[in-house]
Amino acid sequence: MDSAAIASLGKLVLWSTFGITLVLGALMQKTGFCTMGAVSDAFIMSNWTRLRQWSLAIGVAILGVALMAFFGLIDTSKSIYTGSRVLYLSAFVGSVLFGIGMVLASGCGSKTLVRIGGGNLKSVIVFLVLGLSAYMTMRGFLGVIRVNTLDTVFFTTGTNQDLPSILAAQTSIAKPILQLLLGLLIGGAFILYALLQKTFWTFENLLAGIGIGLGICAIWWVSGSLGYVAEDPNTLEEVFLLTNTGRMESLSFVAPYAFTLDWLMLYSDTSKVLTIGIVAVAGIITGSAISAILSKNFRWESFRNAEDTGNHLLGGVLMGFGGITAMGCTVGQGLTGISTLALTSFIALPGFILGAYLSLLYLQWRLAPNPCQ
Repeated sequence: MDSAAIASLGKLVLWSTFGITLVLGALMQKTGFCTMGAVSDAFIMSNWTRLRQWSLAIGVAILGVALMAFFGLIDTSKSIYTGSRVLYLSAFVGSVLFGIGMVLASGCGSKTLVRIGGGNLKSVIVFLVLGLSAYMTMRGFLGVIRVNTLDTVFFTTGTNQDLPSILAAQTSIAKPILQLLLGLLIGGAFILYALLQKTFWTFENLLAGIGIGLGICAIWWVSGSLGYVAEDPNTLEEVFLLTNTGRMESLSFVAPYAFTLDWLMLYSDTSKVLTIGIVAVAGIITGSAISAILSKNFRWESFRNAEDTGNHLLGGVLMGFGGITAMGCTVGQGLTGISTLALTSFIALPGFILGAYLSLLYLQWRLAPNPCQ
């Protein structure tokens, strides 16, 4: 494949990503799909509907990735989630901080983009603060702190850290078969949990869970199959076109915030190019805006008071630092990462829920009447 063909393929990758995420943005706007909302609904109202939406999306993503890997469409070992080093302390601490931050900021990374599309000015501020915090955690002074503290605590596996690779090394069963079996078992368990409650069986709930899960799988395919070039004519090495990590990627909404700000600020620098992550940010916002306008739900919203402003600013900082430290947000680790069955993702998942729970306790305490007054 020559350079012209690669450039043309790169455009197809970006347009495909934009189309998929535009649909996802509209879907999230219409169904109210939100990780923070799922935890708060369960904690405050004992309503588990949105948590079941999330569980269904996880199950569909796991099963979809397992099927694609089994049929050789993608190779999960070529993603950032399945390396041999398990940064368990970073994953847990980062996910807890992200969970705290997403409650203070009224939504996780993906929900922030959806809210921007719906006219929420608070989320624009969160976007800027989260992106700046994420950039500092990747390459700035917060990154130095992260690398020299949390990232020093880890263990390594003898193979890739995803469950199929670990079990394949311990047995004589081929990894693709194990990936399919584990995908059916673990993904099926998440799906079963979601579908066990008959009242959950509404069009909107099924659309949210199945649609988001399939969206994760679709971007995996775009990045890992459509955008895969076995031999770059310049380097003579394999390449995944237009990914920020240089590896196969799917959706995540922390580092792409930073890359989006970097691209916008240094646009005239020809070395700065659009990537799957940047285009996904634009796609979610655009899809949400179209849905909000068509449904007449678009409305401008700003901060209520100084405390509301402070909560959102702090939430953006915590999500930026926590998301990079945990190697992903509730989408990046909670859907994309876990779809590869990586150990780190299974550590991060309960961390997000714990962090959100602690933050909800704090807000509940703040709103409680003061008996001394």
